[in-house]
Amino acid sequence: MAPGMTDRWGPPLLRSLMVGTVGGVLAAHIGLPLAWMLGPLVANLAASIGGARVAVPENLRLAFLGVLGLVLGSRMTPELVARLVDWPISGALLLAGVAASTSVVAAWFRRCGFDPVTAWFSAAPGAMTAMIMMGEASGGDPRRVAISQSLRIILVLLILPPLFWLYEGVDGGRGDNAAPHFENLWLIAMLPLLIPLGNRLRIPTAALMLPLVVSGLLSGFGVASLRMPDWGMNLMLLVLGCAIGSRFRGLSLSLLRRHLLESFVATLLSLLILALFAELVHQAIEVPRDVALMAMAPGGIGELAILAVALNLDPMFVAFHHLLRIVALMLVAPLWAKYLTRRQPPAP
Repeated sequence: MAPGMTDRWGPPLLRSLMVGTVGGVLAAHIGLPLAWMLGPLVANLAASIGGARVAVPENLRLAFLGVLGLVLGSRMTPELVARLVDWPISGALLLAGVAASTSVVAAWFRRCGFDPVTAWFSAAPGAMTAMIMMGEASGGDPRRVAISQSLRIILVLLILPPLFWLYEGVDGGRGDNAAPHFENLWLIAMLPLLIPLGNRLRIPTAALMLPLVVSGLLSGFGVASLRMPDWGMNLMLLVLGCAIGSRFRGLSLSLLRRHLLESFVATLLSLLILALFAELVHQAIEVPRDVALMAMAPGGIGELAILAVALNLDPMFVAFHHLLRIVALMLVAPLWAKYLTRRQPPAP
């Protein structure tokens, strides 16, 4: 791409939103599921690989992630609270599934030539940023970990929605009964307080989780819940889809071709194993199969929370299990890294 061409359409944020809007319109026109998330995601990913400077500022991404948290928390109902007693069972099955999935995928990456540390941190299904940093600190290859983790997220987001679309029918979900207009919009005004507070308290994915908890309490006690019209939901999906797609700048086409097959096989292995544990969750506590699979899926908490809200698949259940996965990985990964480091032969 010629110098200066990437600046023709304005700053990176404007360019990202323009590219994302075109992608969303095209995806909606051809009837893709979750058109206003997947269209902008794919369009920004393609633009990034093509060399365009597209970007969504981190503060804007966190703000919309906070809105997503408020929407998630607003799904809290007394009926949902009554089901919390079942969550330790599904949580235990989730942790067992994560252990099995990580072991199998790490073995696959070892066959692809990864060293042990890089293979294990590439295989961990979640907490991408932490896995990259811990992998590098333990002597792994941070570039390979970053590429493997990034491609896993992209592939999960591209594979799951069509599966749910086929499973649920052409409407792509149970229907959200979205409000015709905003209700309790004042909740969004709390975000400038909640997001910094969550960061200060070191809550994982603070921009999502603390608004979710506060909104859940307000909704559970019948005080207030945030409702958004369809166009508001689509705007949120557009911005977050652009943020996900533009995040992978530097993932060149040659790198994508080189690592796509190994990451595709790794993602399928992880999905298949976790789908088996999702079936166990379904049988044990009678959670619908699609909800159980979304809760077990090996993606990031923010990305899969978006899918859960858009598909109306019990987003509180999904968010809880992905938070549990992140906390477990953050606790276990340093200990596992020390074990792997001790096992490595000394450098000659």
